[in-house]
Amino acid sequence: MRPFIFDSAATPREAIETAQTWNGGGTNGAAHFLAGGTTLIDLMKLDVMRPERLIDINALESSDFGRIAIGEGGLWMGALVRMADAAEHPQIIREFPAIAQSLQLAASQQIRNMATLGGNVLQRTRCSYFRDVSYRECNKRNPGSGCAALNGFNRSHAVLGTSDQCIASYPGDLAQALIALDAMVDLAGPSGLRRMPFAQLHRQPQSRPEMETVLQPGELIVSFVVPAAPWARRSVFLKVRDRESYEFALASAAVGLDLVDGVVRDAHIALGGVATVPWRAAEAEAVLKGRPLDEAAQDAAARAAFSGAQAREHNGFKIELGKRTLKRAIAQAAVMEI
Repeated sequence: MRPFIFDSAATPREAIETAQTWNGGGTNGAAHFLAGGTTLIDLMKLDVMRPERLIDINALESSDFGRIAIGEGGLWMGALVRMADAAEHPQIIREFPAIAQSLQLAASQQIRNMATLGGNVLQRTRCSYFRDVSYRECNKRNPGSGCAALNGFNRSHAVLGTSDQCIASYPGDLAQALIALDAMVDLAGPSGLRRMPFAQLHRQPQSRPEMETVLQPGELIVSFVVPAAPWARRSVFLKVRDRESYEFALASAAVGLDLVDGVVRDAHIALGGVATVPWRAAEAEAVLKGRPLDEAAQDAAARAAFSGAQAREHNGFKIELGKRTLKRAIAQAAVMEI
């Protein structure tokens, strides 16, 4: 691990101003916020991330940053809420089940006790070519160097949202649930506060794989807001992985349905494990809306969700696996008692 300067911030303004001074954002040569540290410290040890300054923001947990609130309008979760606290919250389990399920299936209990919601949605790819600095060709780590995964071993890589610059898959679970439940995210930065749809937070790689989100330098996540919509209670998160214990998704699906007399009034779908970003399956949603939720509709939705998929040498199986995962999630949501 390389030397760095350690700071702590007692207020959001202090954290933002310190980060702004050090040019914020980016992978290396900048300031980074430290919360649970379960990903950042790992990447620093691997020499993948080399921040010059760490700003500990855990003191903000005693404020709204560490609060969960549920009311008539929906669910509010601060960015410093620990994953375990949200996963085990009785009202979240009952009223926003996809959120709880995505967190229960993520990481180990020990990591869930430490990791924060804000850090979780910003976790970086598990691509071995990104995490092993002996591979020079990684456009995320060394912009312009190429992508070793394109012609390397790419079994775990993405089939949706890829480019000729990067096919690394997004590793998280919570993000898919937030997208499927139409969550908003509140951000604070040098220019003040702003709110945006969570689905717009992450960027597809295109020609700039090193730019993974739309966060501005010095900007940090404050909270997530999930509306109390009809599909929130009838929501499911399903994860398929190589092993049950502490493993990242090969394919996952978060589904929220507004179902009336067996007909889909509204559908909200996000996919994980198969895309470069948390993936909103808008084509699948459009297929389901207004249709009876029979097997034909589920098949059509699955086909639509992966209509633009592009496989490489080793990851073609993800297309069929992703379709089956989505169909299972839709079927489970359809029979939920709410």
